[in-house]
Amino acid sequence: MKVIPASDSSLLVVFGDLITPEVSSRVLELFRALREREDARIRNLHPGYVSLLVDFDLLVTTHDEITAIVEATTRTSSDRQMGHVVEVPVCYGGEFGPDLDDVCIHTGHPAEEVIRLHAAATYDVCFLGFTAGFAYLGGMPHELQTPRLPTPRRAVAAGSVGIAGAQTGIYPAVTPGGWRLIGRTPLRMFDPTASQPTRVMPGDRLRFVPIDRDEFERLRQETR
Repeated sequence: MKVIPASDSSLLVVFGDLITPEVSSRVLELFRALREREDARIRNLHPGYVSLLVDFDLLVTTHDEITAIVEATTRTSSDRQMGHVVEVPVCYGGEFGPDLDDVCIHTGHPAEEVIRLHAAATYDVCFLGFTAGFAYLGGMPHELQTPRLPTPRRAVAAGSVGIAGAQTGIYPAVTPGGWRLIGRTPLRMFDPTASQPTRVMPGDRLRFVPIDRDEFERLRQETR
């Protein structure tokens, strides 16, 4: 672990150079532990795949004091519980997953196996980015790694579940995007009018639950 001054009021805590489940887990452990402290000197926390940016109030504390807090917290953070698990229903393939066949061709697995592998994993919500509410998920089975589209789509439907390289995620709103789309959830992943706009937060865990088209339509009606 390295603690590097990032600005006059922030530190970057770096756990490694490569994106691995072990490194991402250490980032999230520290993120959860610092969040639980509710220390007024720490203004915000920004997790990434291999690092955590700690933004603090420079009027009341210093780089050295926050570094000491980070180091002390790191020594105890591994004993903490993982975040709560959020289940997200997904209708795979068809009009909701237009790139499922491409993933099958690239991975050499039939559609049933791609869906089984994707839904069997428990994912870490590593961080939010790209657009409001877009959750980057760690822990996708390596067998499903598939490159992005050569040309991004101009509009991807809200709720679309995609794969890009070793990553998987859910588009929370209509936006351009180049990830391979394999399904869609009827749930609203981002609601700017809600007290907590995003359905998941960094530190949470997520599971995909396969559903059929009828269940998709039923849930979509319920969540409107």
